[in-house]
Amino acid sequence: MSTDYNGYVTEEEISGSDDGPLAGKTVAVKDNISTKGVRTTCGSAMLDDYVPPYDATVVRRLKASGATIPGKTNMDEFGMGTTTETSAFGATENPAADGHVPGGSSGGSAAVVAAGDADLALGTDTGGSVRCPAAFCGVVGIKPTYGLVSRYGLIAYANSLEQIGPLAPTVEEAAELLEVIAGPDENDATTRDATEVGTDYNFAAAADGDVEGLSIGIPTELVEGADDEVVETFWDAIDELEAQGASYHEVELPSVEHAVEAYYVIAMSEASSNLARFDGVRYGTSGGYEGNWNESFAKAREEGFGPEVKRRILLGTYALSAGYQDKYYKKAQDARAWVKQDFDEALSEADVLASPTMPIPPFERGESLDDPLKMYLADANTTPVNLANLPAISVPAGETSDGLPVGLQLVGPAFGEKTIIRAGSALA
Repeated sequence: MSTDYNGYVTEEEISGSDDGPLAGKTVAVKDNISTKGVRTTCGSAMLDDYVPPYDATVVRRLKASGATIPGKTNMDEFGMGTTTETSAFGATENPAADGHVPGGSSGGSAAVVAAGDADLALGTDTGGSVRCPAAFCGVVGIKPTYGLVSRYGLIAYANSLEQIGPLAPTVEEAAELLEVIAGPDENDATTRDATEVGTDYNFAAAADGDVEGLSIGIPTELVEGADDEVVETFWDAIDELEAQGASYHEVELPSVEHAVEAYYVIAMSEASSNLARFDGVRYGTSGGYEGNWNESFAKAREEGFGPEVKRRILLGTYALSAGYQDKYYKKAQDARAWVKQDFDEALSEADVLASPTMPIPPFERGESLDDPLKMYLADANTTPVNLANLPAISVPAGETSDGLPVGLQLVGPAFGEKTIIRAGSALA
């Protein structure tokens, strides 16, 4: 079949999909990506009965490629979490680390791949939500450049930060899935055609493991302070890349000191705006109250949202409120520009930047639920990449002495997916 998987897919093309590049493959889909006729809940009681009337663009492309979608995967409610414990439908187990969380918010997608229950999976990454579970479950996850993959049909958390990305057992398989879902979309004005920015969609061919002459920049700020065993495992992986012909040197990213704070102000502000539509009338479960609209609205949101979602809505609303927008939201956007500038400068001196994906091994189940700040700070190495809208990949780097998976993160320049895929394939 001659379908262009990187363009818009018609119903006619979907019907002839049995010879596509993913024919015979199962691809699980995170439960915040719309699937026509199949319940899509975002891990929330608010959308317990929601059935989308259309497919997301990435789902249409999956079907056109011949993939089978065996089901939807569990997630932190509305993508808000790092452990896949905030889901209204219960926590997800980590098949690679018994008694520990699988990461989040795409923990269900990483877990089904790690367990072998699906060949591949789609997740979404707003501040590390593909890379974190990839690291915690010992699989590969790619966060694409903002605009490479359509967000049409993705139930939004923070529009300016999030991207849909693949999870797979190997870098090559993740690249094959990325080839299918990437490309411009007439329904998403933020998408870009890769060929217009000097590259193409042949990502799988880049997974050749050739790192001869590759220059790796290591931001000291993303290594210092990490768990000792994580750091040791990280350096073992860097030594392996060096043995295969790569070189490394230290670089500085001083702005990342403020990246977590900036990220959460921006993400929570956008979430506050996006989730306003879930009022029991336009979307979401009804409050069932027969009094005035305000009381029904309040009851619907009280019953429909979990504690973490409520916390982020409240903080985001506060950051956008009169008298505080300049103090918080505007400053966070200024910090975002600084982060982007630092990454661009560092990548002018290196082909890729490397760090531990997560500064810690997987949490034990329940460990972070009573300490939201601890959960937020765990995203220190991943959130800066989303602020800069750059591509990144997490590949397995090894294990701690307790057998807990550790991930290596590689960050590239905008639309530099081929470079990070090539580098990552030397290890996975």
